[in-house]
Amino acid sequence: MDARSPWISRVDGHLSFLKNESPMRKVLFSLLLLWWTAAYAQNDRYLFVWSGDDAKKSSDFLVVIDSDPKSKSYGQIVASVAAPGSYGRPHHTELEMPPGGFLLANAFESGQSMLFDLRDPIHPALATSFGDLDGYMHPHTYLRLPNNHVLATFQYHGGHEPKSDGGGIVELEERGKLIRSGSAMDSSMKGELIRPYSLVVVPSLDRIVSTNASMHFQNEGMTRTVQIWRLSDLKLLRTIVLPSGPSGKEQELPGEPKLAADGKTVFIHTFHCGLYELKGIDGNQPSVRHLKTFEGDICAVPLTIGHYWVQTLFSKHAVVVYDVADPSNMREVSRVTLDEKQSPHWISASSDGKRIVMNSGEYGEHRLFMLNFNPETGALSVDSSFRDAGSDKPGVSMDGKSFPHGFKGDAFPHGAVFSRASGEASSAT
Repeated sequence: MDARSPWISRVDGHLSFLKNESPMRKVLFSLLLLWWTAAYAQNDRYLFVWSGDDAKKSSDFLVVIDSDPKSKSYGQIVASVAAPGSYGRPHHTELEMPPGGFLLANAFESGQSMLFDLRDPIHPALATSFGDLDGYMHPHTYLRLPNNHVLATFQYHGGHEPKSDGGGIVELEERGKLIRSGSAMDSSMKGELIRPYSLVVVPSLDRIVSTNASMHFQNEGMTRTVQIWRLSDLKLLRTIVLPSGPSGKEQELPGEPKLAADGKTVFIHTFHCGLYELKGIDGNQPSVRHLKTFEGDICAVPLTIGHYWVQTLFSKHAVVVYDVADPSNMREVSRVTLDEKQSPHWISASSDGKRIVMNSGEYGEHRLFMLNFNPETGALSVDSSFRDAGSDKPGVSMDGKSFPHGFKGDAFPHGAVFSRASGEASSAT
């Protein structure tokens, strides 16, 4: 950390009072200063990467990577910890690191949720794990509420088969204690496959918007619906079928909903490369319209940073930035195109929105990239210094390595987030 950072300067301005204080107060202040400094130093200093054995034989594990560009070990693995049990298909973590130092991650096929204690990043630990809650099975997305409760989407209820009931939304404490739940099954939509995937909270309107996308869509069929809930009691209010777009399939596999800058409009991405706008979610006649069809057949996890929409174009091997200040006239402002081994799937931003970690999950080369982003202009570029030691290409490979917890072999990354100082808010979602 820069010895003359603005934060340190502010602390220096208050040090003079110590000259006339008692030794005990000096000690207490020094301890508090050390705690503050440690929390500040964690900010974006590490990457936490939820990973799996490519051979599907060993336990899933969390990897810690040095993500400080000023560090001599930038891009190197500094720690790892295994989850209990055999391979469970490590999938999504929380979309960004929560301020409390504990991170939830799912092993989707096993139906297990893992809670990692990352308060000391170079000594990661598994705090606990848990499975089904109130009959709801196979969690996908976790979202923190201001009281540190967690809302989680579960894809199934009572069974894990193509004809099983759709799941719902569960509110829980981070260690897995059930608080309440709500079913996503809608008797007015018997012809639609219900598989809750992700969600966004709209606090000012007492609403939740969730999407349906089956993790097993090739066996179960396509989904094309989003759902509106009341946040205060998890009551399902309405299920909406997304309209088709020019290609006729943009509405399939709704993925990530994002809250617009006005705090009441919701943007909805689909894995078949559609972008939709949902308005009026607190009324009796919400409206949804198609905004854009992105390039390619598959489009994975997006981000919003200010008035920019950052979209992974999985099948086009690219990440593209669009200005959505005027949704009716959104425009591309920059892009990064990678080689054909990359199928960009997961992205997550640093707390200041100036860096983005990206990987292809298990779907492409097992490599993590660091992208530089300018929140003012929307400019995006590859950080060529984030690479393996001695490598001639950007990115950190997860293959052929020995990990600190004992696993050696090829591994794939999936959910990946930056460390974050306690209590700090993020500029990206």
